Amino acid sequence: MITGIDHVQLAIPADGVERARHFFGVLLGMPEVTVPEGLTASCWFESGSAAIHIGIDEPFTPAGRAHPALLTTDLDALQARLEDAGHACVRADDIPGVVRFHTHDPFGNRIEFRQA
Repeated sequence: MITGIDHVQLAIPADGVERARHFFGVLLGMPEVTVPEGLTASCWFESGSAAIHIGIDEPFTPAGRAHPALLTTDLDALQARLEDAGHACVRADDIPGVVRFHTHDPFGNRIEFRQA
């Protein structure tokens, strides 16, 4: 029986590690955690119960429709911070009672954010 999600892995191109650290670590405020020795992931980020593992994929193709949905305590402030950093955000109101928006990481991977 499935009881939750442990982590989501997103792919990036080989030259994208520092941009991933800026997006997930600085803009989203997710602390970077140590990748266990012997694993090939580039970097991992964890905040609350959310864990994102970043791995290099060559040739790289961004995930256009598939995406993680992350919860935040202040959706408006996060949207403003991302837009100030040049990331277009699109609000969606198609699910009754759910406040959310979508954006893309620096590599074109789609990311959804919802109000916790």
